[in-house]
Amino acid sequence: MKMLSLRKANLKNMDIRAEKLSLLEWLAGLNDPKTLKEFITLKKSKEVDWWDEISEEERSAIDEGLAQLNRGESIPHEQVMKEVREKFKL
Repeated sequence: MKMLSLRKANLKNMDIRAEKLSLLEWLAGLNDPKTLKEFITLKKSKEVDWWDEISEEERSAIDEGLAQLNRGESIPHEQVMKEVREKFKL
């Protein structure tokens, strides 16, 4: 039963790949600016900003880190690397 599921999943993936390839070939030969613009609009509507995908807690941590940098509360990369090498004997 499990093997049948894997076969179906593989066939589905193959079908998706085939469809993508077919679309790419069709799109490469497309000369209609209106249709091309529609695809660009569709692509933009599907793009997701990573900021919108993270939690409020993660956003707050990033904001705090940026505020610390703005206040000059940072450690130079070279110093961090030196400390890591010393700590882990690298």
